[in-house]
Amino acid sequence: MRTLLFLPLILACCLPAASLAKSWSELTPSQQQALAPLSGKWDALPEKRQQKLLHFAARYEKLSPEQKERMHQRLQHWSDLTPEQRHHAREKYRAFSKVPPEKRAQVRQMVREQQTGKAASGVPPAPPPGH
Repeated sequence: MRTLLFLPLILACCLPAASLAKSWSELTPSQQQALAPLSGKWDALPEKRQQKLLHFAARYEKLSPEQKERMHQRLQHWSDLTPEQRHHAREKYRAFSKVPPEKRAQVRQMVREQQTGKAASGVPPAPPPGH
């Protein structure tokens, strides 16, 4: 009797898992809207990546229009990177996550200043050494 209770579990472990990957045409309109920058590349993505992106797309409707636009820009930029560039970006992210929070805040402020071309004081930042 006890063996019968474990039979479904044993079978589930032995049988190949059904693929959860979906083709682009199988996505809902909401998922397609959220993942639009990946439309041409979706079917070639590994199943694991598709699942992560679908989880991410589930939150899309709750975003503001600005957040949606930023998400699309980031998805497009990420998908345009080569595998080596993505690997390098992941390594930098891991290293940055180990930096103490107060130091990360300083680095983020410096990056914002470089992007806007001004320091918080309103004075443009000094050029990098050697320029």
